[in-house]
Amino acid sequence: MAFSHTNSKGQTYFLHTKEVTLRGGRLQRIFYFAREVKPQGGLDAVPEGYEVVENNKTGLPMLKRA
Repeated sequence: MAFSHTNSKGQTYFLHTKEVTLRGGRLQRIFYFAREVKPQGGLDAVPEGYEVVENNKTGLPMLKRA
């Protein structure tokens, strides 16, 4: 089951990850929250060294380095 976070507005988001290719050809892992659990990329826990914070205006959760 993917890690879930319920924001201050009562909406639940699930943590995902995927590998993206940057312009220079370098691979980078990104983390993002989505309202639904997607078949691939769901994470069971917050990665070590990160914490979940919430955008004050929109209520969207984000990962921040601790």
